[in-house]
Amino acid sequence: MPKEAREFDVIVYGATGYTGRLVAEYLKDKSGLKWAMAGRSLTKLQEVRDLIGAAQDTPLVVADADDPASLEAMAKRTKVVLTTVGPYQLYGEPLVKACVEAGTDYTDLCGEPVWMRQMIDKYHDAAKASGARITFSAGFDSIPFDLGVLMLQKHATEKFGAPAPRVKGRVRAMQGGFSGGTAASLKETLKTLAKHPTLTPYMLSPFGLTPGFEGPSQPTGMIPEYDDSLGSWAAPFIMAAINTKNVHRTNFLLGHPWGTDVRYDEMVLTSPGEMGKQAAEALATALKAPFGGGGGPQPGEGPTKEERENGFYDVLFVGEYPDGKRALYSVKGDKDPGYGSTSKMIAETALGLAENDGEGGVTTPGAALGEKLVARLQAHAGLTFTVEG
Repeated sequence: MPKEAREFDVIVYGATGYTGRLVAEYLKDKSGLKWAMAGRSLTKLQEVRDLIGAAQDTPLVVADADDPASLEAMAKRTKVVLTTVGPYQLYGEPLVKACVEAGTDYTDLCGEPVWMRQMIDKYHDAAKASGARITFSAGFDSIPFDLGVLMLQKHATEKFGAPAPRVKGRVRAMQGGFSGGTAASLKETLKTLAKHPTLTPYMLSPFGLTPGFEGPSQPTGMIPEYDDSLGSWAAPFIMAAINTKNVHRTNFLLGHPWGTDVRYDEMVLTSPGEMGKQAAEALATALKAPFGGGGGPQPGEGPTKEERENGFYDVLFVGEYPDGKRALYSVKGDKDPGYGSTSKMIAETALGLAENDGEGGVTTPGAALGEKLVARLQAHAGLTFTVEG
């Protein structure tokens, strides 16, 4: 069935989970939206519908990752499937396959580069043929960074006539943690690499998501450093391993508008002086054992509403040129990154896919929607995109 004739604009698959519930709560008041909640249990779907105050006639769809026929039936009913059911390397492929075959757009919160590369290799050509846009990483990893670089380079090109060959993503401030799904995904990725060591280059290379293209050597961002231009120490950033790959994939899919030689890394700014150095070194040490000791939320758990409301993030993007010129751009979010802001970002990505046609393939939010998504996020999702210099 053609997309425009389908029953729903968006189906939220995983609506009974923590993040899925936040997405459903966000979408329930969207005027004119044809949407449905989906999950394994009709009873739990009914409970969540009532809990979030959604209309009693909100459609509920029973679908299960272990039942491919249920996923196929779901995909055929909607323009877009939004899924929060991870780790995606455990539960994601049957739904990707169903959406590709149905020509249905798909968006998720995946930060699992090895699985993403496998899906690119397996489904990109088929998705192009069917018109399905398979859109990974539509949360804190990696939308603020994907779109931040896109908007920085637009600004840099307007200011200096050419994109910046060196770009730095620098987290200036952040309050709020990462999701329990992030920890679970990392653990599953490490298991996969242990079983299939030949996949390791996809994890290690900044160009792991650009098959057939390998750019120049990239800054690792893994060693604390003092950045003279910003007057601050900088430490490794745990999400850089996925974000940098998505930034390079966006550039790749768009035909390298920022050049084939762009160099990009991400770090966390601490402060000047000895205290900043100590903080950067402490962050680098902690990164060597991420999620160690079983701390942090488990999948399906998350912060209180107050904690989500009090969270925020502020990321600076710096475009540098060999002659010393610089362009500055920032992206800020008004909720905690892992849940409050992420749930709004993926919801707006799904709405953007439903409202805008585009070429099929395994893509990124930046390549699929670009500035249209920037406009949506600024208007509805509490993000601000700002030229700073």
